[in-house]
Formats: sequence, C-alpha cells, structure tokens
Amino acid sequence: MPRTRLTRRPVRRSLLALLAAMTLLLGAGLTPGTAAAAAPTPNAPDEGGSKQLREALDAAARGHIEAKNRLDNSKRRQVALNNQLKQVEGRLVELTAQVGEVAAQSYRLGRLTPVSMLLASSDPDAFLKRAAELDVMAQRDSKRLHDLNEAKAQAAEAKTAIDIEVREQQKQLAVLAKKKRDAEVALAKVSSGAGSGFSGGSSSAKPAPRNPDGSWPSESCSVNDPTPADGCITPRTLHMLEQAKAAGYKRYVSCHRSGGGGEHPKGRACDFAAATGGFEDKSATGGDKAYGDSLASWAKNNASKLGIMYVIWYRQIWMPNTGWRAYSGGGSPAADHTNHVHISMY
Repeated sequence: MPRTRLTRRPVRRSLLALLAAMTLLLGAGLTPGTAAAAAPTPNAPDEGGSKQLREALDAAARGHIEAKNRLDNSKRRQVALNNQLKQVEGRLVELTAQVGEVAAQSYRLGRLTPVSMLLASSDPDAFLKRAAELDVMAQRDSKRLHDLNEAKAQAAEAKTAIDIEVREQQKQLAVLAKKKRDAEVALAKVSSGAGSGFSGGSSSAKPAPRNPDGSWPSESCSVNDPTPADGCITPRTLHMLEQAKAAGYKRYVSCHRSGGGGEHPKGRACDFAAATGGFEDKSATGGDKAYGDSLASWAKNNASKLGIMYVIWYRQIWMPNTGWRAYSGGGSPAADHTNHVHISMY
C-alpha cells in the first residue's frame, strides 16, 4: 500500500501541470476585449508624431473650445440685453407720453399751483379735499418723473453693456483666429492640406454635463477605465465611451496609457480598433474601414456635445477650428491611424 500512494503523487502532479498548461493556452487564445486581453498586445497603437506636436494640437484645440464658449456666452448675454433694452424703450415711450400729458395740460390751463388750488376752496371741507387731491397729484407726477428717469438710466446701462459684449465678441473672434493659425502651424509638419472627411454617424449623443455658464468642468483622471487598458479616465471620457457604445460602436477600445505624452496618460483619450478582433498591424479595409469612417464622423458630429478636442482616423485629423485635414503620423498603420480611430477629450 505505501508503494501505491507513492506512485499516485507523481500522477497528480502531472495532471495539475497539464491543466495549468491548458489554461495558459486557452487564455492566450482569447480575443481582445476580454479580461485576458488586458495585457498590452504587440499591435497596440503607437500614435506617432512628436510630443511637441500633440501638445500643440491639444493647446490649439483647447484654446478654440474655450474661446468659442466665451463667444457663445457673450452672444447669449447680448440677446438678453437687447430684449431688456427693447422692453425699457417701450416703457420709455409710455412714460414720456404720460409726462407729456401733464405738461400739455399745464400749458393749456395754466400752471395749477398749490396756493391757487387751495384758495379756490369754498369751505373747510372743500379745502381739505383739495389738499388731499393736491397730495395725490404730487405723488403721481413725482412717480412718473422718477420712473421716466429710471427707465432712461436702465436704457443707458443696457446700451453700455451691449457695447461691452460686442467688444468681448471681437476679442474672442481674434482668439479663435489665432488658435486656428496655431493649429495650422502645428499641422504643417504632418498635413498636406484639406481632408475629405467621412460619412455616417448620427449627431444624437446625450450631452455631457457643463458648468452653468456653458464651460466644461475641470476633471481629473478619477474614474476606473472600463477598457482592457486598465488605469483611470475622466468622467467626461467615460461618458463619451458610453455614448459611443449606445450608438453601436462596440468593438475593442483602449483608453488609459501609463507612458508617453498626449492625452492618454491623463485619461482623456481613447483608441477604437477598426477590426472586430482588436488592433491589427495593417490598414483597415472593407467593413472595418466603413466602421472607422462612421465612428470618426460620429465623433465629429457630437464633438461639441461630448467635449471632444480632436479626432484622427485614416490619415486625416479633425479639429473644431480646421475641419478635416490630411494627416501623416509616420507611415505605420498605428501612426497614420489607419487601424484605429483616436479621440482626444477636452
């Protein structure tokens, strides 16, 4: 019996080793998008381009978004001020007419002074009645004049405020023009001119939360990255991911990246694989290319709702101040973004 137990132990060890080996083999065969695909793959996108280029693109796009928000806010304030001025001017017409009636009556009948009005009283009761009427008239006329002067002051303030908003809009338009030039300069090294853009993609994404003034809240890399890349992303990036999935874009996605420049380490960028199986070291064609076209167009169409700074796909880059432009990141499918759609967030 002792010899039998000794012979069984090596058999159990062999079975355990075989099971472990099979587990490793099966795990290696899992497709990207599962838990086993969390480890970096040989074909993970290398975005290409220099750190300086990415920083310049981010700064140009970010500056454009901020200036555009200030411009839009100023236009909304100007509309409100114009409505206020219109109401005040209507009130001015009414008050001016009322004050004019008093002046016209005084001209026709002669100025009715307090003394003459009281002396015209026939008895003490009439005298008291006239005194009360005189007080009411004085209060009425005084209020009309006060309201008229107040309306004039409000109209003047509204006109001054409108002038301030016009100057603010001119300022922000100048900033927008500068940020566009900055983007053009940054793109000059990797762009050969205007791009053709892509078709497809709806514009019905649910807007991300904004501040009361319409600006984007400042966000840090504070929520878990649900993609196999692991790490953290911003709440706005997570919202974009959820909206993309809701729109039907459910293929492999990778967001956070611990090293390198750009927005990935900050949790503000995601790479969407064009192929169903994940990132491939070749340019997308056929249905994979159509999928990328639709996704890139969807991101562009919903950029202002979601807080998207720029989109790169298939040798083209979209920025809010330049539109689609040709883009060359270095020649490889990953660097030229012909195997994945890159989305950078504000």
